[in-house]
Amino acid sequence: MLKVLIVEDQQAAAEALAKYVERMPGFEIIAQASNGTDALRRLATERVDLLLLDVYLPDMSGLEMLRRIRAAGNPVDVIAVTQANDLSVVRAVVSFGAMQYIVKPFTFAAVRKKLEQYQTYRSMLADNEQVVAQDDIDQFLQTLRGSAADALPKGIGSESLHLVVSVLRQAGDATGMSAAEVASALGASRVTARRYLEYLVESGKAERRARYRGVGYRGVGRPEVEYRLLPRGECGNLQFGQ
Repeated sequence: MLKVLIVEDQQAAAEALAKYVERMPGFEIIAQASNGTDALRRLATERVDLLLLDVYLPDMSGLEMLRRIRAAGNPVDVIAVTQANDLSVVRAVVSFGAMQYIVKPFTFAAVRKKLEQYQTYRSMLADNEQVVAQDDIDQFLQTLRGSAADALPKGIGSESLHLVVSVLRQAGDATGMSAAEVASALGASRVTARRYLEYLVESGKAERRARYRGVGYRGVGRPEVEYRLLPRGECGNLQFGQ
């Protein structure tokens, strides 16, 4: 049983993480902490296999907490969970030993995928106490990353997804497009375009916002949903399997 410590100061996010972890066989939540101080105290006295760590905490940053964990010689595995999808933050979190990164708002599917990958990784380590070849190491790391094809849900094709990303990217970081506009550019149906656009939003690669055009019969602008691809600095290189 893999023992999990959740470190999250936002109650709604902490409750969601706890609910999702509890639905996963093979994982046990040993405690929840709303700040870094309490979490470090738990880590010093209890066995923890996996730390689900928010980057922004009320008493210290998640990065500072990671520094202290590693300075104490604690090799606990870490998955960072935060709204901070800036590339510099991702690099810093990874440099201090975070194995994976989940962006808020997250879905059960996203959390489940990361936990399943981590569980497989730990199982492989237990079965191979001594790594004897480069291929062994590559396989361990690939297990954590997953493949782009494996990460895509049913109904989302890799080639079509990249076409949608390309259309949004051509529109520019500051410009949004509606599902109808994306559908027209691709020669696809509006339903299909919206399915891919919503997937990008759920994956933290794009954002959804309201667009107001003209004035309705009641004197209020009627909103239309548009989608904007997040800048590369916010969502990395759009490697969908990670």
